[in-house]
Amino acid sequence: MLKVNNIEVAYMRVIQVLHGVSLDVGDGQIVALIGANGGGKTTTLKAISGLLKTEQGEISSGNIVFNDKIISCDEPEDIARLGISQVMEGRRVLAHLSVEENLYVGAYRRNDRPGIKRDLEMVFNYFPKIKDFRRRISGYLSGGEQQMLVIARALMADPQLMLLDEPSLGLAPLVVQEIYEIIKKINLDRKVSMLVVEQNVRAALGISNYGYVMENGKIVLNGPADKLMENEDVKEFYMGLSASGSQKNYRDVKHYRRRKRWLL
Repeated sequence: MLKVNNIEVAYMRVIQVLHGVSLDVGDGQIVALIGANGGGKTTTLKAISGLLKTEQGEISSGNIVFNDKIISCDEPEDIARLGISQVMEGRRVLAHLSVEENLYVGAYRRNDRPGIKRDLEMVFNYFPKIKDFRRRISGYLSGGEQQMLVIARALMADPQLMLLDEPSLGLAPLVVQEIYEIIKKINLDRKVSMLVVEQNVRAALGISNYGYVMENGKIVLNGPADKLMENEDVKEFYMGLSASGSQKNYRDVKHYRRRKRWLL
């Protein structure tokens, strides 16, 4: 469904952030893009959704193909019409609108009123908590409820592909578990493809079919999600676990640098 082919991205034609990034998302797959903060993961999502243009960024090399159509130069609104929805990092609700009004904003490009009404009930079934607060001003929701709302709002666009940027950010572990269970259920029920950017490696790989590890604007490792979960380097560098299962000792930072052989 989605092919990112060797793209390079620069801001203001000066600051290069991505260096030859390639990845695929298959039809109905969940793919995780993991790595440390500042590695280029969010920039990759913005390159796919077209939002780079709003930040003086551009794809200087390579291309992005969605359902056999090159979308690298398309405007964000045109990419959205093709069926790509992005859930931005930071729970960006329209704080002055009610929960229900936020959801209707997600369906702004649709004109099938029966379908919109049906999908409204669908997202309420997935997220019963926000159904209880459908008349409440969204700015007064908790962090977890706001995260559920922005995922539900993206789903109201009836997308083929959802881009999820750090859905676990700043949330309690039990809330993260609940949200990831719902994301997996949406994928299974609706066959919506998903590209999930996360620093919470265990949560992301736990629901994914395939994963990519990004460091300093490059893909340095990829493979089936279950294999990445068992990779000793992934365990140590991104889960804080050594081969013995103990917590990583930060005094071993020099050893950490030496073992990060994929960056050589």
